[in-house]
Amino acid sequence: MTALTDSPTGTTMDFDAPVSLADRAYVAIRDELIMLAIPPLAPIDDDAISTRTGLGRTPVREALKRLETERLVVSYPRRGTFATAVDISDLRDVSEIRTALEPLAARRAATSAAPARRAELAALADRIADLETGRMTRTELMHWDVAVHRSMYRAAGNPYLADTLTRYHNLATRIHCMFLDRMAQVGGHVSEHCTMLHAIADGDAEQAERICREHVTGFERAVRAVL
Repeated sequence: MTALTDSPTGTTMDFDAPVSLADRAYVAIRDELIMLAIPPLAPIDDDAISTRTGLGRTPVREALKRLETERLVVSYPRRGTFATAVDISDLRDVSEIRTALEPLAARRAATSAAPARRAELAALADRIADLETGRMTRTELMHWDVAVHRSMYRAAGNPYLADTLTRYHNLATRIHCMFLDRMAQVGGHVSEHCTMLHAIADGDAEQAERICREHVTGFERAVRAVL
């Protein structure tokens, strides 16, 4: 599930269309969870989700089991399933993992990506450069942030690395979304991606790795600055 849709502000933030009903349910629920459309600690009504998405209860329940392994929902016997809390104390641990692995993904993408992948990243950078970030909602900007990171993970060519980073980026995005209204430079944060994407597309591994590390640590500092 990895192909950039025409607009990251749509409902699907993966890059390939989900191939099964359970995959479709997973993507739909996950995206609402990480963007806080389903608020932290909110009960998850699988019947309502099934009706809203047009998917059956079985795919929805399969998706919820998968989301529980990713710490996005939690189930309690006889009580039901709930969105997990967003705990700011998790920011340090999540950022520690991302700071170690995101630059690795950027370096791998710069050294290993196929020409088609490089062209995709360069095109994405150009699209971001053309955004009128000052006129976009912060949630829309976060969709672009997600799109960039998913593209980079795919270009790195290591599915295990991509799976790990996707999981922790999802958790980081929930934390970031909690504080978007207090942060002044969200548009600038998204625009930073252009230089990183062009470095990857140009095969400049050192530059890509450096920018990526600064990007990850910079957003963590921005969140902490508004606490």
